[in-house]
Amino acid sequence: MLRSADTATLGARRRQTTLVRRLGSATLLTATALAATLLTTSAANAADEPRQVRLAVDVPYPPFEYRTADGELAGFEIDLGNELCQRANLDCEWIVQGWDGIIPGLLARKYDAILSSMRITEARERQVRFSEPYAMSPKVWVARKGAELDPETPETLEGKTVGVQRGTTQDTYITQRFDDVVEVRRYATADDVALDMESQRLDLAFINYPVAIDSLAINDPDSDFTQVGERINSPESIFGRGNAIAVRPRDEALAERFNAALDEVYADGTFERLMTQYFDYDLRPDSRL
Repeated sequence: MLRSADTATLGARRRQTTLVRRLGSATLLTATALAATLLTTSAANAADEPRQVRLAVDVPYPPFEYRTADGELAGFEIDLGNELCQRANLDCEWIVQGWDGIIPGLLARKYDAILSSMRITEARERQVRFSEPYAMSPKVWVARKGAELDPETPETLEGKTVGVQRGTTQDTYITQRFDDVVEVRRYATADDVALDMESQRLDLAFINYPVAIDSLAINDPDSDFTQVGERINSPESIFGRGNAIAVRPRDEALAERFNAALDEVYADGTFERLMTQYFDYDLRPDSRL
């Protein structure tokens, strides 16, 4: 039989054990709640922090992208890209990349997106995911003034040299439609095409219309060059549905952030303001009219 003192001691020990257990449970609950709060706060802070995104651009391609006298990147797509990044809460860095390797570089994770007048085509859609189109610029034939050349009459082009930028939709168009008529010369940049036109090493160039205006001054009465034939934007099987931002196939979330930002700049007039700053004609694709 336990004596009364022993009974009192045992009871005290039991109460102490219960209290410790309760304190332990309370501490565990408090720690769990604190951890949950920290995780929530961390997630919220992460959501507020801009995602770092590297944007690839092919330079020079005026007036879309070029370098100023002090070496800074400038142009329509540079301004547009900076605006989209701000609205999409993205911390963007521009990466200069030659056109030949621009899609392989994206797939190799050298950068996260391409914003460089890339047309949506079926062949490219098999490699990358595109945003919605944001622009549609036509292509043109350019020749020296006085040259009796007519793309609608292929025999007038027989044996002539035509310059295109390698790997572009212009390259595809000339290769498919005129490869058996003309000598196609392919260049790394549109600027190189313009330089060989100026040095008379080419009879014709087939280039982006705004590039022809900027680099060869085809709308200047004193220019040595002129547009030949009509502006060309079809067939869609070659020229696609317009210029868009390309990301890796699995990066749907990034494409949607760009889409939301594009909707904003179209809705509030920012796109039109930037467009009229660089162009005297409408760049908007049919889907944005």
